[in-house]
Amino acid sequence: MLFRLFCFSLILLLTPFSSANNVTQFKQRFSTQVKQQFKQYSIPGGAYVIVQNKNIIAMDNFGHTDKAKAHDVDKNTVFRLASVSKTFAATITTMLAQEKQLSLSDPITKYVPHFALATNGAAQKIQLKHLLSHSSGLMPNAYDNLLHENWPMEKIIGRFNRITPICQPEKCYGYQNIAYGLLQPAIEASQSKNYATLLQERVFTPLNMTDASVGIDVYKEQENTAKPHILRKKINTGKKDSQGNAIKQYIWRTVKVEPDFYKVATAAGVNASISDLAKWLIANLGYKPEVLSSSLLTELTIPRIKTKKDLRRRFWRDHLTDAHYGYGWRIYQFNGYPIIYHSGWVAGFRADIGYSPELDIGFAIVINAESNTISKISSQFWLQASNLFNKQLETKDKN
Repeated sequence: MLFRLFCFSLILLLTPFSSANNVTQFKQRFSTQVKQQFKQYSIPGGAYVIVQNKNIIAMDNFGHTDKAKAHDVDKNTVFRLASVSKTFAATITTMLAQEKQLSLSDPITKYVPHFALATNGAAQKIQLKHLLSHSSGLMPNAYDNLLHENWPMEKIIGRFNRITPICQPEKCYGYQNIAYGLLQPAIEASQSKNYATLLQERVFTPLNMTDASVGIDVYKEQENTAKPHILRKKINTGKKDSQGNAIKQYIWRTVKVEPDFYKVATAAGVNASISDLAKWLIANLGYKPEVLSSSLLTELTIPRIKTKKDLRRRFWRDHLTDAHYGYGWRIYQFNGYPIIYHSGWVAGFRADIGYSPELDIGFAIVINAESNTISKISSQFWLQASNLFNKQLETKDKN
């Protein structure tokens, strides 16, 4: 009997040590994997962070802000977040709705009266909640191409009267950027402040996101910023890796930051560092209820519309069993656990962010190159992390 008690006590004492050791090994192994991916694809620079509950358990940065290699990427280097910006816009919009300052059932025509579609009365059926969940019934990425052609927003919105909806609102998924940008006039109509100021006062400042901002002007004024890179060419080196695959050299070119998607600030206008994203993850995990309440987080992450195409995502498809869009966040069932996730892609930048409420962990990564290796890295993280932290949960339950 005494021997059994001794063994049980020993297990209890060793379990935290064993878990900590496993986490340390996981972090070291993952860091090595990221470095290998960056080297393989010659990624100019990037950074990632892992959080567990309200703590940062790993943060690493790689490479340089541009090809000149004059400045290293550090924890405060600012990157464009591209469509990860939608997580912030959805949060502010839903926050204002819970405060009764606007209604998510408001038609968008209440705030953008000249918005019209080819079908009579169709525009009036699109509500703010449909924009938040990409369930407006519009064809995917409607008129995104005109942002690249430097069209002003008013002129682009005027073209929507040529579009016939592909379904009724809430009946199908169609990812949007310009339509998501229409959230801004709704937000600003409920306030005496512009969107950037509101986001600063309600989110960035309370969460101490000191590097975060909205818009191209602020980005250009900051000194510690990553510069965008696009792939110029791939060169076959004539060598092969251990699996027999041809090794290629990736040549990147530094380009200017373009104003195109900054025109839709609620869709793609946020800039931030990896340190900022760590704080954003911790808040979304529920550890800053004075800023993001539990009811707000619940509302944002209710699955609203099924996104079947996501189930075929490269690097993710073997582990995804379900995929939906909520308000500004994707909701994935990955390896048996829901992951609240979003990615971003704009000329020269990629970003990925996600968190698991059940596993109590979060992960974000940013790079200053248009490389899909970021998707591979994120999926690898979630596969390895879900296995590790699932075992930790099982051990706690047994004890």
